[in-house]
Amino acid sequence: MNFDLNDEQKMLGEQARALLADMTPFDRLRTLIDSDAQWDEPLWRKLAEMGFLGVTISEGHGGLGLGALDLGVIMEALGGANAAVPFMSSIVLAAEAIHLAGSKAQQAKWLPKLASGEAIATFAHAEGPGPVFATGTRLENGKLNGSKTPVADAEIADIAVVLVADGGLALVELQQSAVTRTRLESFDQLRPHYRIDFADAVAEPMPGTGKLDRLIDQAAVQAAFEAVGAADACLMMARDYANDRQIFGRPLGGYQAIKHKLADVAVATELARSNAYFGGWAAESSVDDLPAAAAAARLSAIKCFEMAARENLQIHGGIGYTFEANCHFYYRRERMLAVHLGNRGFWAERLLNAQPGSQVQAA
Repeated sequence: MNFDLNDEQKMLGEQARALLADMTPFDRLRTLIDSDAQWDEPLWRKLAEMGFLGVTISEGHGGLGLGALDLGVIMEALGGANAAVPFMSSIVLAAEAIHLAGSKAQQAKWLPKLASGEAIATFAHAEGPGPVFATGTRLENGKLNGSKTPVADAEIADIAVVLVADGGLALVELQQSAVTRTRLESFDQLRPHYRIDFADAVAEPMPGTGKLDRLIDQAAVQAAFEAVGAADACLMMARDYANDRQIFGRPLGGYQAIKHKLADVAVATELARSNAYFGGWAAESSVDDLPAAAAAARLSAIKCFEMAARENLQIHGGIGYTFEANCHFYYRRERMLAVHLGNRGFWAERLLNAQPGSQVQAA
């Protein structure tokens, strides 16, 4: 068994990190916030140009046809850069939903456009407080009615894959008068969310059935990679500050209590990374192992990113809580990712239910 990435995956990660380091400095993130931008369009175009958007889309549909671990390498780099792009919405969720459940015609029409960046998609599953994956929205006779909220990146999306009654999926183009998009307040200013209302919107059913669980599990693995990349960035930021900051004539990092904090974050991050790797392997090679692997990856990633983001703030002291410091970018992203696709309770239940003979109901 190989416990490491192959040379091609390592090179892919290096290319992604180099691009993001060049295009997403913290001053760039502040500019996006100050201008109320919904995304970093130049970065998105560059990701498309380098083929990153099509990493898991088949070669027949204009992609690279690579696997979940290759995608995870890119997600980890995006998480480390706190990138303001709709990668999770468009590629990890919507494109994979079309691949798993779309008709051949839907795949042929949309997957090449998503791989090239010509089109952007989002995945609409929630309907406000209540179930994470809600099915109150209805598709009847080609007309979609109901509301979805919150939906990430909805304003810049051309299409949405919508979870509808009976657990089915529908594909709807958003540029029509029967669709209304309303921006919501978002704690993460670099990941906007919206409410979408459908009033007899023209939509197509997606014929694949029983694919939702697999889609969710695969997306959870990629969310874990994103969180691991961000946690690692927090660790490096805290370490560098601790080495530079002088307290009573010695570096802050020279104090044992600070060393303990950094060591705890490093251990949690490495454990989460290992779980994410296993989840990526399961997504490619062992569908039976995927539910448990995805839940474990998701839970450990939530834990490590929360620890890393908070300890980064603490080690920076009072300055860490200011907008001028850079800690808040990751703290905001951590709070958003902690509930995206379901919180800890949701994933703990899925982990328990993935064990043989277990059936646990959420409290």
